Amino acid sequence: MSVRNLALALAAVLAVSCAPKTQENMQSDVPAAQAAQAPAQGELKKEIKTDMEALKNPAAATAKAPTAFKVKFKTTKGDFTLEVTRDWSPLGADRFYNLVKAGFFTDVAFFRVIEGFMVQFGIHGDPAVASAWRGARIQDDPVKQSNAKGYISYAMAGPNTRTTQFFINYGNNSRLDDMGFSPFGKVTEGMDVVEKIYNGYGEGAPSGMGPDQGRVQMQGNAYLKADFPKLDYILGAELLN
Repeated sequence: MSVRNLALALAAVLAVSCAPKTQENMQSDVPAAQAAQAPAQGELKKEIKTDMEALKNPAAATAKAPTAFKVKFKTTKGDFTLEVTRDWSPLGADRFYNLVKAGFFTDVAFFRVIEGFMVQFGIHGDPAVASAWRGARIQDDPVKQSNAKGYISYAMAGPNTRTTQFFINYGNNSRLDDMGFSPFGKVTEGMDVVEKIYNGYGEGAPSGMGPDQGRVQMQGNAYLKADFPKLDYILGAELLN
């Protein structure tokens, strides 16, 4: 795929999620390989606090983020840490801070992983939560940092369409800067973990063999764990002091 097509595919990631889909009755268990690496569900719930009321009410997620803060992500491949600098992208940092505080990043899939390009995540595994945030857009921030390796930005479908989807750059993607993708943080520990996230499914449907974002939005993790059992997941995320 050409550089131009890769960039266009990234810009369209949220647009496909808005397409109407038929919801199917699907059930599956956590894949054995992931279950072996993850703590028991009871233990996970004790470690990661989830505010379900806040998760279904984006309008209440208005806390201002600190000037700088760190977030530790626990995943099925290991742990990594992001450091967020609010000045780089204030609105983006505030939204991310509120999502972490509410426990949004619990059992959330890395559903689009393209080797050498980026890893994308941020559609909640519970369709009710995903639906609540799908239209909760925030305005764009000016691009102050480049999309270099290890930097995190929002995926979007055009101007002022940022919601809860993110991508971490696997390399120098500075070509995305002029398209409005504004980094708000970077991986400071565990980039090797980020690079080990399963990428075997490649690009998402319909242009590739990976998950269809519309179905992820409508069916959540039931669809992903049934049809894409090798995906890696975020088990939880916590703010560090």
